[in-house]
Amino acid sequence: MTSRLWLLALLVPSAAGAQATGGGRIDVEAAPRPEAVVLRTDAVFAIDGRLDEPAWQEAPPLSGFVQSRPDTGAPASERTVVRFAYDDRALYIGAICYDSEPDLLVVPSLKQDFSSGSSDVFGFTLDTYHDRRNGFMFLVNPQGALKDVQIFDDSRSEDQAWEGPVRVRTTVGDEGWTVEMEIPFSTLRFDRTDGEQVWGLNILRRIRRKAEDAFWAPLERRDQIHKMSKAGTLRGLRGIEPGLNLRIKPYVLADNSQGSLVDPGERGSAGDFGADLKFSVTPGLALDLTYRTDFAQVEVDQEQFNLTRFPLFFPEKRDFFVENSGTFAFGDQSERSYRTGVSLRDFTLFHSRRIGLTDSGAPIPIVGGGRLTGRAGGFELGVLNLQTESVEGVPGENFTVLRARRTLFGRSDFGAIFINRAATGSVVEGYPGFNRAYGFDANLRALGSLLLAPYLAVTDSPDETGNEVAARMWVGWRDELWDASALYRHIGDAFNPTVGFVRRRDIRQGYATVGLHPRPDIPGIQEVNPYLELDHVTDLESVLVTRRRSAGFGVTFQDGGSLGLKYDDRFERLVEPFLISGVTIPVGAYDFREGSVSYSASPGRVLTGRVILTGGGFFDGTRRTVGAELLWKPSYHLSIDVSASYNDISLPGGDVTANIYGVRTDYGFSTKLFLSAFVQYNAAVDQVVANVRFNFLHSPLSDLFLVYTERRDTALGEMLERVLTAKLSKSIGF
Repeated sequence: MTSRLWLLALLVPSAAGAQATGGGRIDVEAAPRPEAVVLRTDAVFAIDGRLDEPAWQEAPPLSGFVQSRPDTGAPASERTVVRFAYDDRALYIGAICYDSEPDLLVVPSLKQDFSSGSSDVFGFTLDTYHDRRNGFMFLVNPQGALKDVQIFDDSRSEDQAWEGPVRVRTTVGDEGWTVEMEIPFSTLRFDRTDGEQVWGLNILRRIRRKAEDAFWAPLERRDQIHKMSKAGTLRGLRGIEPGLNLRIKPYVLADNSQGSLVDPGERGSAGDFGADLKFSVTPGLALDLTYRTDFAQVEVDQEQFNLTRFPLFFPEKRDFFVENSGTFAFGDQSERSYRTGVSLRDFTLFHSRRIGLTDSGAPIPIVGGGRLTGRAGGFELGVLNLQTESVEGVPGENFTVLRARRTLFGRSDFGAIFINRAATGSVVEGYPGFNRAYGFDANLRALGSLLLAPYLAVTDSPDETGNEVAARMWVGWRDELWDASALYRHIGDAFNPTVGFVRRRDIRQGYATVGLHPRPDIPGIQEVNPYLELDHVTDLESVLVTRRRSAGFGVTFQDGGSLGLKYDDRFERLVEPFLISGVTIPVGAYDFREGSVSYSASPGRVLTGRVILTGGGFFDGTRRTVGAELLWKPSYHLSIDVSASYNDISLPGGDVTANIYGVRTDYGFSTKLFLSAFVQYNAAVDQVVANVRFNFLHSPLSDLFLVYTERRDTALGEMLERVLTAKLSKSIGF
C-alpha cells in the first residue's frame, strides 16, 4: 500500500507542495475559484480503496488545499491529492489523504449519515446544474462510512434523508488513508447537453484532531463546503446521460401492538405492505410515488419539558418527508453564520408532521400520494399531494402543496407557495372542511455580505375570523468581523396554517443584534464573539407583551470546543394564566433577569460533551436549570450518549421539579449492520420510553428493520404501549 501512495505522489505536480506546513497565507475571499478537468476513460475500476489502476495515474491531480479553520488562508497541514475520471455510466473519485500520524485518525462511527463534525472526513460537493445554489454532497470517513446530502439555496437548507446508489471503499495505511468512489450518473440530476457539462465543485479535507478544515476552493471559516456560490468548477464531462433513473422500493411489514394507549381495534398482530417509486420525469424533475406509506422504523421523538405558554416544536424524522424538504421550506428560516432571532421552530408555513400524525404524535394511515421536485424552465419546483385515511374522530384528508422559486442575478431568488388541506368524504365535527395558505418570499443578496429575506403569507379557513396575515422583513450583514441583523415580523391573531407550525400569534416583533468576530492572537483561541440583542414583541394593539435585552460573549477554542456566556433582562405580560406541571402562573406583568453559561468540548475527543447552566428569575419566582450531555466513543463501532435535563423552579403557587434523562447507544458491526437503543425517563410524567432498532442494509437502499418500542408509566407500573415491528424493503433499479 505504501508503495502505491508514493507512486501517485511522484505524479503530483509542484503545486501540491503548497500544502506543506508553512508558506504564506492567502485572502480566501479574493482568491480565484479553481478549475479541474475530469479524465474520460474506458478503464474498469475495482472500487476497493487502493487506487492501483493505471487510469488513476492518467487523471489530472487536484491539490493545494487551503485552511478555513483554524488558520484561515494558510496551506493545509497535510497533503490531499484528488483525481476525477468518468465513463459513459459513472463518475469516479480517487483521493489520497496523506497523514503524518495515521494512528490518530478520528472515526466515531460506521453508520450512514454519521456525525461528520466529529470525524476525519474527505468530502466533495457537485453543483450539477452549475446554478451556484444547489448540489449534492458526499462525505466519507476513513472506515468507509458515507454521508450523502442534497443541498438547497446556497447552503441555507439541506436534505440529509436523500440517498443515492453509490459505491465507496477506503483503506488506511502508513502514509494516510485513501478513498475510491463510484457515483452512477443515474444517481445525479443534470441537464442533457450535446456539448460539455460544466459543474460546480468543492472538496473538503477535515483533520479532526487538529480541528482543521481545508478546502480546494478556499472558504472563510463561516462558510461550509455546500456554499456553492463560492465553489470551483469541474470541466470535461461530455456525452453522458442521467439514464432512466427508475427505482421501485416495495416493503412488507409485520407488527404486534399492546398497551392501554393502543386502540383496542389495533391491538394484536397485523401485517401490511406498500411501495415507493422514484422516476426522473426529465433530467431535472424527479417523481416520487408512495402507496400505503409506513414509518414504523422511525426513531421515537425526544422527550421535552415545556417551560413556556407556547406549543413545542417536534422535528420531522420520517424519510419520505425529510427528503427534498428544502424545496418546500417557507417561513422563519435561519441563515448560516447570521444571528437571526427566529427559526423554523417559530414559524414554518409547511410542517409535514401535520400530515399522517395527530397533535399527540399518533399515526394516521397514509393511503398514498406523490411528490414532484426539481428544476424546469429556470424554476425550482415542488408539488406534493397525499391522501390520509379516515380514523375515529379524524376525517380522511387530502393535502396539496405547490412551491416554485426563481433565481435572480445568480445569488438571489423569489418564490411562491400554495398549501391546501381538505376533508374528503364526511366532515367530522370539530374539523373544518378546508384550510388554505398562500405565501410569497424572497432572498436578496447584495454587496457580498448583505442579505434581505422578506415574506408574506395568508391563510383562509372557514372557522377563523380576524387577521390572517403573516409578514416579515429581515436584513442581515455578515463579514469577517461584523455580524448585524434586524427583523420586523407580524403574525395575525387568526393566522392559522393547519399544515404548518406557528409558535406565537397576535404579535408584532422587532429584533436587532450586533456582534463582532475578532480573531485575537491568543494561544488556544480561534475566535471570540461579543454581541448584543434586543427583542421587542407587542400584540396587534401595540401593547408590550415580551421584551428581552441580552448581552453575550462566546469563545471558540483551537480544538473546536466553545464557551458561551449570556445575560438576559426579560419582561413578560400574561393576559391569561398558564400551567407548568400543575402550578399556575397568574395574569400579570413580570420583570426578571437570568444568566447562563455553556461549554461544549471538542467533538473530536473520545470523551466529549456539553453542559449548560441557567439560573435567575422566572416570572414571579426563580429557576435553576442544568442540561448536560456526555458522549463516549471508545471506537468507531460503539458510542454511548448520556443526557440529563434538570429544572428546579420555585413559584408562589408551588415548586416544580422537572427532570428528563436519556441514554442512547449505537453499535456498528460494519457499514451495513447497526444496532441502536434509546431509553428516556421523563420524571415530570413518570414515564419511561424505550426504542431499540436493528438495521441491516442487505443491498443498496434496501433495509431490514427490527424495531421494539415501549412506553411505561413507572408510577402506576402500567405498560402504556408496546410495539414490535419487522420491516423488509428492497430497492430495485432500472
